[in-house]
Amino acid sequence: MIERQFTDDRLAALYDLFYPPARRDDLAFYLPLVMSAGAVLDVGCGTGALLRRARESGHTGRLCGLDPAIGMLNQARARSDIEWIHGDLSSVGWERTFDLVVMTGHAFQELVEDDEIGAALGTIRAALTEGGRFVFETRNPLVRAWEHWSTEYTAEVSDPSGAVVRCEYQVVMPVEGNIVHSINTFTSPGWDLPLVSRGRLRFLDADALSAFLSSAGLAIEAQFGDWTRQPRTDTSPEIITITRKG
Repeated sequence: MIERQFTDDRLAALYDLFYPPARRDDLAFYLPLVMSAGAVLDVGCGTGALLRRARESGHTGRLCGLDPAIGMLNQARARSDIEWIHGDLSSVGWERTFDLVVMTGHAFQELVEDDEIGAALGTIRAALTEGGRFVFETRNPLVRAWEHWSTEYTAEVSDPSGAVVRCEYQVVMPVEGNIVHSINTFTSPGWDLPLVSRGRLRFLDADALSAFLSSAGLAIEAQFGDWTRQPRTDTSPEIITITRKG
């Protein structure tokens, strides 16, 4: 799912309809990690589904969501007992504040440039308490998942008023290198014009990912290939990584 594309208020209100939290296997994976940590930062929190679920499950510590899309945060702020911050990792400067930092919804892949990845990981490491963990996922580039996205992510939903909204998902071809560009076109009978958003995602292989993490002082503690914690292989859909601050 391409969370940052839903920046418009109208689209942000539809995000959880296109990607219902109850059907997201990643949230079930992350929730126990969040529940076991006293202070948690969710980078690219979107509509706040993970942190909302943690609070509903009885988490009593600090929960903080950070997102650059104000439309998504407007949805998240329906819950006021969680800290919601508009911005990204370049706009914050926490030091030894959080026991756990997570990036869900493949938000890590929106870090495209080498220096952007390095700076983000440095900021995350600084924000972690000693021995704190950073947990995130990125898609395995060997699987070439983007080849199926035009079908997988083209869908229709009904908004709260009953109006149908259609998303036409297109991957810009050919895909060259490790960056995939996409175009989402949203239409609805009651809209004057379609809403179009563009995204780009970087696909890092396991070796390149390991090098970035090592340079940032984050030690890989475990890696999984899917949300059921199966070992990572060349054919696994995901590279789910648990790191610890060294």
